[in-house]
Amino acid sequence: MKMWIWIVALVALAMEGDAEGTDVGGVETDRGLVFESVGGKDLKLDLYRPEARTGNVPVVVLIYGGAWMMRNPGFEVPKANWLAMHAYAAAVIDYRLSSEALFPAQIYDCKAAVRWLRANAAEYGLDAAHVGAWGESSGGHLACLLGTSGNVAALEGNLGNTNESSRVQAVVDFFGPTDLLQMPAHQLPGSFLDHNAATSPESRLVGGPVQQNREKAERANPIKYVTRDGPPFLIVHGEQDPLVPCNQSELLYAALKAAGGEVTFCKIAGAGHGGPEFSSGMMRAAVLAFLDSHLKPRLGRP
Repeated sequence: MKMWIWIVALVALAMEGDAEGTDVGGVETDRGLVFESVGGKDLKLDLYRPEARTGNVPVVVLIYGGAWMMRNPGFEVPKANWLAMHAYAAAVIDYRLSSEALFPAQIYDCKAAVRWLRANAAEYGLDAAHVGAWGESSGGHLACLLGTSGNVAALEGNLGNTNESSRVQAVVDFFGPTDLLQMPAHQLPGSFLDHNAATSPESRLVGGPVQQNREKAERANPIKYVTRDGPPFLIVHGEQDPLVPCNQSELLYAALKAAGGEVTFCKIAGAGHGGPEFSSGMMRAAVLAFLDSHLKPRLGRP
């Protein structure tokens, strides 16, 4: 991880202790806001904002994990409250699961949510120019896609407020898949998951065994769309992840660096697929330092 993020994180941690346990003000919540209806289904988001606001606040889109197969919006609530207590809005968004629609429906939905937030920024006091994305596991995959496919027309879809931009200005990726075709080659010995099987999460996402549907799998790979002009990334991965190999983040980091992008990568020794290491006070302070640097213009960033 870049030294400046660690330094700012240490200062923040010393000032406030564990951020999740600190009372820094109230949180206002708007639940069940419909941002799009597709296939007879209402896609909704829950919006968390600081009660005490002076001007518009940047917004972070939170994308839950669950192998693209399960809904886990409640898992994002602690992060949403924590962000709101630190002068951000947080939008916990829904998207269609792989059992409801194949890729690219999931990224279409995520981009529709970003566009809806921009279209309704004035009503909810949001800074439409500063939108970030944060996801874990399959949610990290979609957050990465939001970051790398900002100029990819084929992944935009036609849902919602198509006159608004779906680009994000910062991405936090916690152990997200980035190249579905390379998952099996780097998984830990003894891992129980057969990534190439027709029943694997990534195969269900693209509609068939990934190695037999390589073009479809490549289309879903965030790494495919890396360019120099993408947003800055903060990537965090456990070295002992048994589900999404740490190599997935190594590949994305290398691609972003090769393209000249701005990226920070933190590998956590001994950590698996999630766990307390990813919500520690130090890690939260590092995430906050990263977001502040790129989403709050008063700190000297555009």
